[in-house]
Amino acid sequence: MKQSKLNAPHPHPRPGAGLLVGSLRSIIVGRSRARFALICLLSLLTSTLALAGVKIEHWVAPSGAKVYFVETRVLPILDVQLDFAAGGVFVPAGKSGLAGLTQGLLEAGAADLDEEHIAGRLVDIGARLGGGADSDRASVSLRTLSAKPERGAALDLLRAVLSAPTFPQSVLEREKGRNIASIREAETRPDAIAAKRFAAAIYPGHPYGVSPTVDSVAAISREDLVEFHRRHFGARGAIVSIIGDVSRAEAEAIAQRLTEALPAGGAELVPPPVTKPQRGTVKIAHPAAQSHVHIGLPAIRRSDTDYFPLLVGNYTLGGGGFVSRLMKEVREKRGYAYSVYSYVAPRKLEGPFEIGLQTKREQVADAIKVVDEVLTGYMAQGPTAKELAAAKKNLVDGFALRMDSNAKLLGYLSAIGFYGLPLTYLDDFPAKVKAVTVEQIKAAFARHVKAENLVTVIVAAD
Repeated sequence: MKQSKLNAPHPHPRPGAGLLVGSLRSIIVGRSRARFALICLLSLLTSTLALAGVKIEHWVAPSGAKVYFVETRVLPILDVQLDFAAGGVFVPAGKSGLAGLTQGLLEAGAADLDEEHIAGRLVDIGARLGGGADSDRASVSLRTLSAKPERGAALDLLRAVLSAPTFPQSVLEREKGRNIASIREAETRPDAIAAKRFAAAIYPGHPYGVSPTVDSVAAISREDLVEFHRRHFGARGAIVSIIGDVSRAEAEAIAQRLTEALPAGGAELVPPPVTKPQRGTVKIAHPAAQSHVHIGLPAIRRSDTDYFPLLVGNYTLGGGGFVSRLMKEVREKRGYAYSVYSYVAPRKLEGPFEIGLQTKREQVADAIKVVDEVLTGYMAQGPTAKELAAAKKNLVDGFALRMDSNAKLLGYLSAIGFYGLPLTYLDDFPAKVKAVTVEQIKAAFARHVKAENLVTVIVAAD
């Protein structure tokens, strides 16, 4: 069951280019790997970092990169992540899929190393590279032991991957083939069709609404990757997040070392503005027995002051699972759907507000009518005092569990940097949630969830 995404760290699914690397790692054995696995296990067992009062330090490196740093000596591990304004919103027309391929092929070759040698070195030093790309940004992350020999080797490898990727033609063709096969398979699934058409419907004419197609991926060349990397992976636009067993002076040296050789580009990039859609319904034929329904619109930027009222309010509406109003009215009282949810996913620009459910084809109209009644009533009345108290308690009590490891905290650190949030965001979170009132929730929903902009997409519609 889907929960509210408003408070989640930015997810970065690993692209297809990492599959072969993962296979190579699985067959190479070394003592460093075993030692690193033990450290990771200890990290899970001892994830008792005192999150209240987390000290986030911030500076701008000589390279121009913005750096965010948390020192913690609990475990001999260093986590580093670099974020760039290199998401799908910046991809040229007709080349959708370029952002993911560029990020995914960073590990396919760097300097004089091919992907097999990169994978082998990672195993030998007990390190792990990760990352991904979404609508706004591309990320590259590193987890390594903090001892100087392993740390130095891992950081040198990360530097090479970031600043000197080779984008081998053979690997590009392989990954394009995999992406095209995945797109074709997704085009048969009603859930994937619904998600793609919903994005296009609520972001008409905007890159947020564009999804990779067989033709767009096939049109991507190696030169496109090289140019996209040159323009978007520059030091001046880089956000460097560092957490772990190093000092401030060491962190400063690490940030500069990783960014000094990056391309000269990467200055502040501004995506094109979002235009709100007109209210309407899109019906797509499909033989599935269940209709897939998405209702929503572009709602809120990550920097908007209505973040917390929408976060708290959405929990009661549809983000709180079985305690949410949508679940009670649509599932429990009427049995129209096994799962129904709502979420708000803020982005650099207005991210989507969405209500989603699956229901039998013959009752889809009735289910949508109930959803509309619940949403309309909730926007007019807001949560009850009991619902508001329960939402606040859940969000505040569960916050520490969403930051109970360095890896999770790194996600928040990078979001703070990329979206320009206050350095005190983690400490302020409980008080901000507790301060939300019913009137603030109603006002925030009225500003951001306007009926005249709501779009409904139904796949497997009669």
